Amino acid sequence: MNIAKALLSWVDERFPLTANWKSHLSEYYAPKNFNFWYFFGSLAMLILVMQIVTGILLTMHYKPDASQAFASVEYIMRDVPWGWLIRYMHSTGASLFFIVIYLHMFRGLLYGSYRKPRELLWLFGMLIYLCLMAEAFFGYLLPWGQMSYWGAQVIVNLFGAIPLVGPDISLWIRGDYVVSDATLNRFFAFHVIAVPLVLLGLVAAHLLALHEVGSNNPDGVEIKKKKDPKTGIPLDGIPFHPYYVVKDIVGVVVFLMVFSAIVFFAPEMGGYFLEHNNFVPADPLNTPLHIAPVWYFTPFYSILRAVPPLMNSQFPGVVAMGLSTMIFFLLPWLDRGAVKSIRYRGPIYKSALALFVIAFLILGYLGTEPTNVWGQFGSWLGGAERATVVARVFTVIYFLFFLLMPWYTRIDKTKPEPERVTS
Repeated sequence: MNIAKALLSWVDERFPLTANWKSHLSEYYAPKNFNFWYFFGSLAMLILVMQIVTGILLTMHYKPDASQAFASVEYIMRDVPWGWLIRYMHSTGASLFFIVIYLHMFRGLLYGSYRKPRELLWLFGMLIYLCLMAEAFFGYLLPWGQMSYWGAQVIVNLFGAIPLVGPDISLWIRGDYVVSDATLNRFFAFHVIAVPLVLLGLVAAHLLALHEVGSNNPDGVEIKKKKDPKTGIPLDGIPFHPYYVVKDIVGVVVFLMVFSAIVFFAPEMGGYFLEHNNFVPADPLNTPLHIAPVWYFTPFYSILRAVPPLMNSQFPGVVAMGLSTMIFFLLPWLDRGAVKSIRYRGPIYKSALALFVIAFLILGYLGTEPTNVWGQFGSWLGGAERATVVARVFTVIYFLFFLLMPWYTRIDKTKPEPERVTS
């Protein structure tokens, strides 16, 4: 024991180990009323670690070469000991990562976690989300299957719709005039080196910003405003360790049960996590009947398809798709509500949030299907037209949630916010 203390003292003299432990865990006071929605931050950290570990193991056997990439994935699946498990953990982790992130963002909408003083914290979180989208996009091409190849072809070509500089940007991203070996190599470099480095830096900044301003809570009350006059400890706060560490372990156990069930029994999830066309080698001469991105991009893909082209250019749709993600950055300044938490919000905000969630889910579903998805039911409109009309309606609802927010949050009737958190 004395040796351990001496070693710890030696380290502390040269590195702030104990100080960091205290400031970020044992003496970081979090609100005592965290609920179910506060599991997803720690779960996102867990998945990030799993993705890094499984990704490193996959790169030991994967070959970023257009003539060998698909075969190397099959080699991992069939011949590498436990290779199938590593690959399925990585592919399942990618989809569950976005599920957890979307729920984490929804928690922010519920309890106003983007409001003052957490504006910068929200901006770091949104930058992490954009990095995850880039990471997923770059990794999507690597299996070199049919959907990987043609999905990348379609998405990269969208940049070509940008006036003046679009064709040059598309050419730079591909590294060639078509998706080819050059594209695969640069996507591999971005996926395993460049984007993860940026992502880890943003995660560190996100955590530092969180611990600087403190965690939000279901009541939206700032616990730092009510402190013990003697100790300076927030009256409504408890140490993150051991209380929330133990609580998060419960969430981790439940998550790992769901994760394991998917990995061992349904890793493809009916083609949503792993598309059936991706088990076919990429063929530049054979276009799949229906090309769609992975499910976590489909709400934005639906918005792209819903916006009509202008003079045979998809530029308006590309702009709408970009704005549909970038508009989240403005949330801290769009929300003019008197309270943060949905517990004390009025009926207008609650209705608007419900409509937004419905629009997001329906747009996500429409993005996974061809435009004639409802053609078999028959109507005064054909299937393709009807799906497009529905997509346009919910695209408008999606954007109105943000654009009208300064107005409806200001006039919404709210309940008085408590001075201290409730149990």
